[in-house]
Amino acid sequence: MDDNSNNKESTTYTVVDYSNKNEKKKNSTFGKNVLLPFCCGVLGASLAVGTCFGVPSIRESILGNSYVSTSTSHSENTSHSGTLTEVSLASYSDTGIQVAGKVRPSIVGIQVEYEVTSFFSNSSTAKAEGSGIIISEDGYILTNNHIVNSSSSESFYEVSKASKVTVYLYNDETPYEAKIIGTDEQTDLAVIKIEKTGLTAAELGDSDSVQVGEFSMAIGNPLGMQSSVTGGMISAVNRKVTDSDGKTYTLIQTDAAINAGNSGGALVNAEGKVIGINTLKLSGTGIEGMGFAIPINSTIDIYEQLIQYNKVKRPYIGITGLDLDEETAKRNNLVVGIYVRDIEDFSSAQKAGLKVGDVIISADGKQISTMDELTDIKNNHKIGDEMTLKVNRNGSEVDITLTLGEQP
Repeated sequence: MDDNSNNKESTTYTVVDYSNKNEKKKNSTFGKNVLLPFCCGVLGASLAVGTCFGVPSIRESILGNSYVSTSTSHSENTSHSGTLTEVSLASYSDTGIQVAGKVRPSIVGIQVEYEVTSFFSNSSTAKAEGSGIIISEDGYILTNNHIVNSSSSESFYEVSKASKVTVYLYNDETPYEAKIIGTDEQTDLAVIKIEKTGLTAAELGDSDSVQVGEFSMAIGNPLGMQSSVTGGMISAVNRKVTDSDGKTYTLIQTDAAINAGNSGGALVNAEGKVIGINTLKLSGTGIEGMGFAIPINSTIDIYEQLIQYNKVKRPYIGITGLDLDEETAKRNNLVVGIYVRDIEDFSSAQKAGLKVGDVIISADGKQISTMDELTDIKNNHKIGDEMTLKVNRNGSEVDITLTLGEQP
């Protein structure tokens, strides 16, 4: 694998919780206590991690929605006694109304067309829908990479990248053709632009300050139903989720309903500020309310670079490596670390003297054994920074200092 790829372990988690409730009722006339037992069953559920992007009839096969299963169980005992207190939901309702009114003008519907070529050389057009967030009044829109940059091929068909992208504004039926400014597969982010000014840019919040339990609202274009809102709360932060391509994202989890077509839309807080970009959901039998959003703070540098350079500039080493665990290393008379399988011509690795067959055992003084660990350390640097590696070469340790280049 290349040094800029992530071999993350697939992490899935779901909890199906049926609580035991034990309630004690006292009868003062007869002095008896009657205990009413309830049993709870814990059910396993298989999950599917997929993009929240709908492609009618061919979505799963063409755009690569993947499924990852788990069976985690949990049960909890609770007791309740006392009186029932009446609670007013007027404040919650008012918050929802105000947030929706503020944010909907900043959310767009996106329709994408793809050229599909079958095994029999027949061509057709497939359509899909997603969402986007206006980030500037002059027409720049932030969305997901998988909406506008999802080519795919199978043994009997091939799907091109988006051939046409159309944007629909809030309360405006006029179709606006959009230009793809830049895409970044690693973060699943993209920027598109329409030729229109005077738009309402969304106000961005601080995703680092998001707390579990706070109000959240998802706004987008699910199933083509533009400007739909769903409400809930923040279920978790810093949640690790791995997609079908092995990419692992650190996301905000919410129970606000997210459906196909919500991808690229906004997850907002009680102030109507965008705290995330809706991107993934868990689906499957018995699974409800498990959606995920890219934290907005992590998108700012990405979309600024996409606008400025049409790509994201990242540091690059230029190797293909193989992780060596203890068993594999012992079997091949090597040490635990990263086996250098290939080195790109004219890359930082080649210029620094790294060789095929070297085993990288540490980076910047930190012991490592996987490409993911090497990538994480590398990504803490900037292009042009120096990075130190310690390698095992034919049984001897060698120190190598390389200057990081720019990822092609």
